[in-house]
Amino acid sequence: MDGQREQHQGRLQPEHGKNLIKIPSYQEVFGSGASSSAAAAGPPSYNPPPPSIAAAAGSASSSSSSSSSFSQAFSFLKSTEFYSPPPQATTPRPPQAGSAAPAPKNAILVSHRQKGNPLLKHIRNARWAFADIAPDYVLGQSSCALYISLRYHLLHPDYLYYRIRELQKNFKLRVILCHIDVEDVVKPLHEVTRTALLHECTLLCGWSLEECGRYLETIKVYENKSADSIREHMDNDYLSRLTHALTSIRHVNKTDVVTLGSTFGSLSQVMNASMEELARCPGIGERKVKRLHDTFHEPFVRVSSRTNIVVPDTPDRERASGQLLSTNDGAQDAAEKPDASVNKSSNVRSALTEAFAKYSEKIRNQNRDSTRAAGGDTSRSTAGDEKTN
Repeated sequence: MDGQREQHQGRLQPEHGKNLIKIPSYQEVFGSGASSSAAAAGPPSYNPPPPSIAAAAGSASSSSSSSSSFSQAFSFLKSTEFYSPPPQATTPRPPQAGSAAPAPKNAILVSHRQKGNPLLKHIRNARWAFADIAPDYVLGQSSCALYISLRYHLLHPDYLYYRIRELQKNFKLRVILCHIDVEDVVKPLHEVTRTALLHECTLLCGWSLEECGRYLETIKVYENKSADSIREHMDNDYLSRLTHALTSIRHVNKTDVVTLGSTFGSLSQVMNASMEELARCPGIGERKVKRLHDTFHEPFVRVSSRTNIVVPDTPDRERASGQLLSTNDGAQDAAEKPDASVNKSSNVRSALTEAFAKYSEKIRNQNRDSTRAAGGDTSRSTAGDEKTN
């Protein structure tokens, strides 16, 4: 019975030793005589010997296992399942003194000039970071912005001019963001607008810091987007184009367009339809019928009902040119025999013509009277001279 137990324990002992590491004693590792045989029987100890004992053991036998190094003593651990290689330690490189931290991508670059500007508190929908840049704000690869307030412009009128000169031609879109913070804006805003136009810059005016911050955010968000987002979208089918054309007429809605399209079939037939035919369409009242008919039948250029009033020359000019009598006669003939092309209902023109004719007649009579009086004085003086002689 005991023999069977020993055999059973002998069978189980190798299997149980697979997961165990036998730790040899100090004498087995550093013993003088039997150290070599003990080292062959089991692995060396985990703990290294003290320096004094290791020196004594090394002097006793140079060929023993005491001469083995620390790595050789624990080399057997690498073959076990409990060993895992240590992680490679990466030492961070210290930042260089002259190198600046890179700016984050898709962020508004802000110049150090703008430190303390309350506008930065209102840029919430886009990231921003300080950088060494020439403009105040870099909004993209080819767009920038300069910030100025009218109050500051009144104190420093030449500031904007020199700031624009620093930009040169490095940016395609150059925005001048003007903050209106004064009451009398006529003169300073005129100067800022003139400077922006002369230097081919885009002027954006904001009446609050929130509005100015919104402008910067919008330009940054739409930096890489095409103009299709703000362009009018229109389908290419016939019904959409017909709806776009007819709804431009006042009071005409999409339901009326469907009614007209189903009744007449095409836009040309709608344009050639009479008012009676348009009135037969359901849902189209008298006002819509009149607007549709007038839109397609009235001329594009309206003829003005006011006639051009021709003002004759003044009597002084006529007298200077020596044509007073002929012009007065012509004015009287024109008053008596008006041209057939002139509208007879133009009372204003006829009244003015008659007034100028009467005035010319009065001046002419005065001239005749003065001429006669001068002639009488001359004859009287001649008769007096003859009597004297």
